[in-house]
Amino acid sequence: MKLYNTLSRTIEDFKPLCGNEVKIYTCGPTVYNYAHIGNLRTYIHEDILVKSLEFLGFDVKRAMNITDVGHLESDADDGEDKMLAGAKRENKSVWEISEYYTNVFFEDCAKLNIRKPKLLGKATDYIAEYIEFIKVLEAKGYTYFTNGNVYFDISKFDDYTKLSGMNLDELQVALREGVEIDVNKRNPQDFVLWFTKSKFDNQAMKWESPWGIGYPGWHLECSVISLDLLGEMLDIHCGGVDHVAIHHTNEIAQTESYTGKKWVNNWWHGEFLIDQSGKMSKSKGEFLTVSLLEKKNFNPLAYRYYVLNSHYRKPLAFSFESLEMASSAYKKLKNATKAFIDEDREDAVLSDTAKGYLETFRAYLSEDLNTANAITVLYEVLKSKGINSGEKYYLIKQFDQVLSLNLLEVEETIDDALKTYVEEMITRRIEAKKAKNYALADQIRDELKAKGISLKDTATGTEWAVD
Repeated sequence: MKLYNTLSRTIEDFKPLCGNEVKIYTCGPTVYNYAHIGNLRTYIHEDILVKSLEFLGFDVKRAMNITDVGHLESDADDGEDKMLAGAKRENKSVWEISEYYTNVFFEDCAKLNIRKPKLLGKATDYIAEYIEFIKVLEAKGYTYFTNGNVYFDISKFDDYTKLSGMNLDELQVALREGVEIDVNKRNPQDFVLWFTKSKFDNQAMKWESPWGIGYPGWHLECSVISLDLLGEMLDIHCGGVDHVAIHHTNEIAQTESYTGKKWVNNWWHGEFLIDQSGKMSKSKGEFLTVSLLEKKNFNPLAYRYYVLNSHYRKPLAFSFESLEMASSAYKKLKNATKAFIDEDREDAVLSDTAKGYLETFRAYLSEDLNTANAITVLYEVLKSKGINSGEKYYLIKQFDQVLSLNLLEVEETIDDALKTYVEEMITRRIEAKKAKNYALADQIRDELKAKGISLKDTATGTEWAVD
């Protein structure tokens, strides 16, 4: 296996720290709103990384955090608190926001066949551990306390910018331009480990600590949760490229100061999904979610297919026209593979030709996750006249362990007449609720339920499914 390492800025031969076991930590979602499809592109590629390593024979142990406290708009100590913003937006408590959007995130992941990590850590479950972590850094002389906050002093950590490759002057200009500087910091890049005083006086999530009632700086959670779930050294740490300069840089500084040794062997970063105006985000244009794609009649797995035809280290330009083409190609692929569903021959003896396809597929995955070329091998298998249908079934099933496109599953088709009927009933129900005719709204829901149609009201509208 060869993987690009952001730390060395080269493609390296991947070798686990301990035998065949691979410890992977992936930065998880901030659960204050729906994940947009740009966020989910990174999670799709991380899913491919895990499944590729397993396909190649590694034993993968993966952990991920759920950020349900104190994440600001930027990776620095400035900007709006996302959890508070979500609570204000929906007139709910931050706890309700956290629970709802955590569930929605994993529902979206399931629709995209992104496997849920077995090891999960919620940020709010680790408050005591954060405090102990800070105490160790404090005892080692890496912190200072001023104006009610505990800061990490980056001048005490050698080679602070080794991951980003930037010097401190470049970092300050690139990341803090136009941002009000915290006058309590000795260095502009110092970061807060524990807040007791910030511009968010109405912060809902606060805890007792030796430094006063407050809440943790958000860089802490990945370090502490990773140490708890995976130990002091990681094979791979994943995330988006936007985390390199500050969040992951700060993670390295505080974790290696805490343990006294190198923390991560390979830093893995996925590039942005971009629209016409640049990096896709929740604040620009149409908020692109999995639910929105479904409302526009796209199968979420068509989006997964679209993503897999690009490389994770290259920006991917999004448009509905390109997704439409990918969707059409995915439907044709499904039509081609369903011809082999009845050819289930698990004990098939593979010819040398079939073995060659399998090895070529493995080779492309081993080349820094070249999923686009791996998919071309699938098409070659489907067209091949040199292997029989049983071998094709076997290879398709093997490939789909990684691609996870449900290539050998028969999908239920929804009759157009049924779809029209349900959508008309949903419209009637919405109008009834607007008129405060809740009895009629309930009657419509019950009528649909009796026909095997379930409804789910969300912040972006009503979703329906055949039970």
